Amino acid sequence: MTNLPSRRRLLATGAGAALGLGTLTATATPAAASPGLGSPAGAEETRTLDELYQAALAEGGKLVVYAGGDVSTQADGLRSGFKSRFPDIDLTVVVDYSKFHDVRVDNQFATDTLVPDVVQLQTVQDFVRWKQQGRLLAYKPAGYSKIYAPFKDPHGAWVAVQVSAFSYMYGPAAVGSDAPRSPLDLVDAKWKGQIASSYPHDDDAALYLYTLYVEKYGWDWLARLAAQDVQFARGSYTPRDAVTSGQKPIGVGGSGAALATGPVKWVLPDEATPFMSWGQRAAILKQAKYPTAAKLYLNWRLSTGQQQAATNGWSVRMDVTPPTGLKPIWQYPNGNLDGFPRFMADRAAVERWKQTFALYFGEVKGDPSPGRLGLHPGA
Repeated sequence: MTNLPSRRRLLATGAGAALGLGTLTATATPAAASPGLGSPAGAEETRTLDELYQAALAEGGKLVVYAGGDVSTQADGLRSGFKSRFPDIDLTVVVDYSKFHDVRVDNQFATDTLVPDVVQLQTVQDFVRWKQQGRLLAYKPAGYSKIYAPFKDPHGAWVAVQVSAFSYMYGPAAVGSDAPRSPLDLVDAKWKGQIASSYPHDDDAALYLYTLYVEKYGWDWLARLAAQDVQFARGSYTPRDAVTSGQKPIGVGGSGAALATGPVKWVLPDEATPFMSWGQRAAILKQAKYPTAAKLYLNWRLSTGQQQAATNGWSVRMDVTPPTGLKPIWQYPNGNLDGFPRFMADRAAVERWKQTFALYFGEVKGDPSPGRLGLHPGA
């Protein structure tokens, strides 16, 4: 095995130390410092979905959502579900990488050209910053009290509307009885040229998953993985696509459903093996053109019916029981649910991790999978 003491010192004195600093900084920032939001107390929405629907129609009947994702078709289920329930609302969902949406929204703030009413992004740190800047509307949808506490802002500035999780996956038909039992197995010589992965230095969720693997298995493991001729691509959907199509038997750095059957087995690992999970946050922008339609959207996303229909089985609500075989996501310590927001809060450490992975895997190549959407998509 390759010994890389200098990189190990880099982790301990660079990114690792900065991550600890980021944790302290995030913890030390008082919620009360946010302008214009006042006390955490506040009433939840009491109007029904139908009442909100009628009010949204009277407001103008339009809604624009900027949603983090890899390709526009990922939002097709969201679009069709909302349209089926609220057919007269003109809904536009713009899918792009969260790291592009957030700076796009910042630029729209700066140029007074804001397009979205709702932002729904993986970049959880942006919601803390936007709250502090007074950019978010304080609002508590119906059932807010039933949301797991770390999945919501106490003032109602933002709320997680869905649970996402990243791990590795494989094609049962392709691997047979040799299914990898943990990421340690991925560096076995028999899997050389057989692995697809999203770039960890292109997507912060994949990045965090890879940092968890490095912290668990060490830099030597990463060096051996780098020698496995991994097929990297932009977009966290690409590992699953590669396994589904039969291009590769193993994928790393993508989401899935632990109980799903089919051509791809997404691995919910045992307690000794890390994976990563988070709540995809959503918020209504204070300058939204259609705030009532935005409220309708959040109430619909957080309704028990929608939460029970979550494709991966996990809900952000404490009163929605997961299917047999799963626990609530917050009951998986190895899911690192609390770690992701801390990780995302320290952008200097994130950049060091990205550049270190680039040393091992090479620079990110290829166009962004959603395309190049410009400054004002959805306008």
